[in-house]
Amino acid sequence: MDSVGRFTAVDGSVLDGVSATTLWTLRNRATEAKRSDGVIRDPWAITVYDAIDYDYAKFGRPNQSHALRARAFDIAARAYLVDHPKASVVALAEGLQTSFWRLDRDGILDRCRWYSVDLPPVMKLRAELLPSDDRIVGLSQSALEPSWIDRVHADAGGVDQTRADGVFITAEGLLMYLAPDDALGLIRDCAQRFPGGALMFDSIPPWLSRRTLGGMKLSNRYVTPPMPFALTADEALALAGRILGVAAARDVALPPGRGVFTLTTSPRLDRGFMRRNRPSITVLHFDT
Repeated sequence: MDSVGRFTAVDGSVLDGVSATTLWTLRNRATEAKRSDGVIRDPWAITVYDAIDYDYAKFGRPNQSHALRARAFDIAARAYLVDHPKASVVALAEGLQTSFWRLDRDGILDRCRWYSVDLPPVMKLRAELLPSDDRIVGLSQSALEPSWIDRVHADAGGVDQTRADGVFITAEGLLMYLAPDDALGLIRDCAQRFPGGALMFDSIPPWLSRRTLGGMKLSNRYVTPPMPFALTADEALALAGRILGVAAARDVALPPGRGVFTLTTSPRLDRGFMRRNRPSITVLHFDT
C-alpha cells in the first residue's frame, strides 16, 4: 500500500507452475463477484485481483466454476463451525482465496484460529495484499510438510483439545495437482492425526486428469499444469472404507449457478455417465 492506503500494482508473474493457478481461480471469482448477477459476494477477491498486474487473459474466458466451488466450501465450513465454534480451520494451499473474510461476515470465526498454509511466494503475496488478523496464522510451507499438523495441535493445547474443539481442513484446488500417493497420504495423515475432525477437498474425474497430462490448453498462451490425481464422485465416497480413520464421506453439490451451470448442478442429472464424469467435492469425517 502507498502512504494513503491505496494498493500499488503487484507483479503476479512472481508465481509460476501450480502456484500460478491461484491467479486463474482468483480471476474467475473476482470477475463473477463484479457482476450484478454474480453467484458470489467477494469484495476482497475483487480488491486483490485489481491490485495484481498480470496477463489474466491467457486463462481464457472467465466462468462461474471457481466461484461456485468457493461457495460450496463456504457452506460446508459454515455448517461445521456452527457446531464447533472454537474449531481450528486449516486452509491447505490456500493461494489467494479469501474464504476467511467471506465467512467472517457471518460472525462465526470469532473464536476460531485460521491456518493459512502455502509456499513462500504465495504467502508473501497474501501478506502484501490481504489484511492481517490476530486469528490468522500464516505458515509458509508445503501442505505435504507435516509440521503444520504439530503446530495446530500445539496451539490448541494438545490432541485431546483439538478433538474437543474440532478442526476443519480444506484442500480447495489442491489434491488434483499431487501425485496419487501424496494425495492419499495427506488424507491418511489428516484422518489419523485429527480424530473427530473433517477434511473437504475437490476432485477432477479421470478423463480430465488424462487431458491435463497430455497438455490441456485454456488458451493458445496457457497450458494447465498436470493434474495426476483423479477421483469420480463415488470413488471419493469410497475413501470412507479405504482409508483408516475416515468414518464417513459425503458428496457436496455445487450451489445453483447461472445459465448452463443451472443444469450442470441439477440433482436430477447426477447419475450414470454425468455422475462418473463430473468434478466432485467431498467432505470426509474422521473417527473420534
